[in-house]
Amino acid sequence: MGLTKTEIFTAEQNRMADLAKAFAHPARVAILQMLIARKACVCGDLVDELELAQATVSQHLKELKRIGIIQGEINPPRVCYCINPTVWQEAQQTFGIILDAFIPESASCC
Repeated sequence: MGLTKTEIFTAEQNRMADLAKAFAHPARVAILQMLIARKACVCGDLVDELELAQATVSQHLKELKRIGIIQGEINPPRVCYCINPTVWQEAQQTFGIILDAFIPESASCC
């Protein structure tokens, strides 16, 4: 299998793909929904509610944090996570642009 050639795409296309990864797994969607509902969350609560292994939840949190859509505050032994409003707004705008670009009634397709 070949490598993904991300360098042939624009920075905007790569960022959109990165943001899409936040919504590309049901566990990450559930984590985002919980953070939105609570305004903040402790990692242990996520593990209890998702009924997933701590390591699995941690990997999903790590990916969401890498993308920047969540932010965390470390207060040992706990880490609190919340939605990063700046990146959330970026995702809303980014996906809005592409979703709004297609107008079903004007499309002519097979």
